[in-house]
Amino acid sequence: MSQKTAVIVGAGPAGLTAARELLRQTEIRPVVFERSASVGGLSRTINYNGNRIDIGGHRFFSKSPMVTGWWQQILPVQRLPASEAMAPQTVSSGAPDGPDPERTDNVMLVRDRLSRILFMGRLFDYPLSPRPSTLWRLGLLRSFRIAMSYAVSRFGRVYPEKSLEDFLVNRFGHELYRTFFRDYTEKVWGVPCTEIGAEWGSQRIKGLSMTKVVTDALRGLAPRGRRAEDRRTETSLIRRFLYPKYGPGQLWEKTAATVTSQGGEIRLQDSVVGVRHNGTHVTEVTVQHGRTGATRHVKADYLLSTMPVADLIRALGDGVPQTVRDIAAGLPYRDFITVGLLLSKPDPDSSRLVNGQNGIIADNWLYVQEKRVKLGRIQIFNNWSPYMVKDPATVWLGLEYFCSEGDALWSRADGDMIRLAIDELESVRIACGSQVLDAVVIREPKAYPAYFGTYSDFSALRDYLDTFDNLFLMGRNGMHRYNNQDHSMLTAMTAVGNIAEGRSDKANIWEVNAERQYHESGAPS
Repeated sequence: MSQKTAVIVGAGPAGLTAARELLRQTEIRPVVFERSASVGGLSRTINYNGNRIDIGGHRFFSKSPMVTGWWQQILPVQRLPASEAMAPQTVSSGAPDGPDPERTDNVMLVRDRLSRILFMGRLFDYPLSPRPSTLWRLGLLRSFRIAMSYAVSRFGRVYPEKSLEDFLVNRFGHELYRTFFRDYTEKVWGVPCTEIGAEWGSQRIKGLSMTKVVTDALRGLAPRGRRAEDRRTETSLIRRFLYPKYGPGQLWEKTAATVTSQGGEIRLQDSVVGVRHNGTHVTEVTVQHGRTGATRHVKADYLLSTMPVADLIRALGDGVPQTVRDIAAGLPYRDFITVGLLLSKPDPDSSRLVNGQNGIIADNWLYVQEKRVKLGRIQIFNNWSPYMVKDPATVWLGLEYFCSEGDALWSRADGDMIRLAIDELESVRIACGSQVLDAVVIREPKAYPAYFGTYSDFSALRDYLDTFDNLFLMGRNGMHRYNNQDHSMLTAMTAVGNIAEGRSDKANIWEVNAERQYHESGAPS
C-alpha cells in the first residue's frame, strides 16, 4: 500500500510539532507548507546585522512535563550548579551535567525573569506586589482605594462574566483594574474591555488573582532553594524560564532539520489556497508558490491546519454555508510592529532609568502603561540571552506597537516608524536618540486572534469544520485562540494522537488551554 500523506499548513510551533510527532508515532509522511521564507511562525528569530529579534518574547515554561521534555530533547538545558538547578518539574534533574553555553550552541539557557510596568514615570513590579515600595510609588490614597475596591469586589462579584472588564474587576477590583489593566489592554486590542469576551481572560490570565499575587510575594521572601517553582505556579508569576541560546527560532530550525532528516518534507514560500473535499472528507489541497505564482495539487489523506480560520474557509470553496462564511469574515486580529533599536550604552550619570548591568534596564521586557505614547512594550534582548546581541557593548531593544493591518500606524513608512520609536523612547526616559546606532522595522500580521467581532458565534464555525473527519485545526491562528507556544504544541500532539488512534472527534483538541484542570494543576493526561 502507498504511504499516506498528512498535509500540514504552517511551519510554526504547532505545525512542526505535528510533523515531528507524525514521524515518531506513525508511518504517515508529513508535508509542511509554509507561506513565508522561514520556519517558526511567530516564534521565529530574525537575524538583523548579527543582532537577533524574538518577535513578542517567548518564555519557554510549561505546566506540561511532556512539552518541557520535548523541548529538552531538541535543546538540552545548560549546566548549572546543583544549588541553582530549577525544580525537576520545570527543568530536568540532569541540568548540573548539561552543556556549557560558552562551548556549544545547542543549549537551553536558564534565565531569571524580571518584567515591570512603566507607569507615571516609575517602575512597578509585574504582577504588582504588595511591597512598601509599591505602596509608596502609588501613593497612600490610591493604595487605600485599591485595597477597599478589592474588598468590595469580593462581596459584589459580577455574574455571569460577559466581558473582559467583568473578568478583571472580579479578580482585582475596580480601582486596580482602572489603574493598571484597562488602558494597557485597550492599547493592545484597540477596543474597550467591555467589547472583549471574558474568555480572553481565562486564556491569558487563567488562575491569576490578587490572592495568588500576595501568596507568591510572600513565597518570594523565602531563600531561592526553598521556593522552587513547579507546575502549580501561575505562568504570569514564574521567576525563571528556559530560553534557547539564539532565541526561539533556534529550537524550531533544529526541529525542522530533524523532520526533513527523518523523511518529512517542508516547503517554504508555498501557500495552501484551495482544499478539495466531498463535504466531510478532505482529498487534496491546491498549493501556490509565493515567487512564481504557479499552482499544483497535492494529495492529502489528512489535513492539519494552522492557517487563519478565515483563509481556511475561503480555501474550502463555495460549499461552505453562508453563515459560516460570515462568521469567518468577521473574526478580528490584532497586528504588531517591532522596531529594533541598537543603542550605545548611556552615560551612567544621565537621568535615564538606568539600573541594570547592561547600562540601561534590568528587565527582560517592560510594559509601557503611559498614556502619552503609543508604545506598548519594550523587549531588552540582552536580558533574554546575551548571545542575541552581536556586540555586548551595545544594547538591543525591541519596541512593540499594537495596531491593525492597514490602519495609520501599520501604514507608516519605516523611517517615520523609527523616528516615532526614538521619540517615544526619549519621552519615557529609557534612552536618548543620540545613542541609536541602527534600527529596523518588522511588521507581523495576525499576531493576536481577538475575542470580539463575530467571535461570540465561533462555535457554529467550529462545529462545521469538525464535521470533516480528516481535518484537524491546531495552533493559535488555526483555532483562533490566544494560545501560548506550549498550548499550540499540545494541540498538535493531541491531533497526532487522534490520527494514530483513528479518532475523528476533535473535542480533546479544543480542551487544550480551556479545561480547568490544565489551568490549575498542569496539562491534561
